[in-house]
Amino acid sequence: MDTILPSAVKDRLSRGEKLAIIDVREDEEVAEGMIAGAIHIPLGQLPERLSEIPQADEVILVCRSGNRSGRALGFLEAQGYKGLKNMTGGMLEWED
Repeated sequence: MDTILPSAVKDRLSRGEKLAIIDVREDEEVAEGMIAGAIHIPLGQLPERLSEIPQADEVILVCRSGNRSGRALGFLEAQGYKGLKNMTGGMLEWED
């Protein structure tokens, strides 16, 4: 599984890179804060909302700790998606 650290995502965003980020947390979790520009698709809704996944060379998946985003990555790979990265440590590390 390909991973990326929250610090690397922050660095890239601070340099003005446009990143395709999918936040797979639940509604009540994203109400507490989300990465600017991220697309919110709860993990359970992913199968019905595949058309919302950006066609990008790299798509970064985010959740609270990295567990659900890892499951999302596995599901999307099985659907044929490439260039997926799991943000290890999730929003817990993002906020630190």
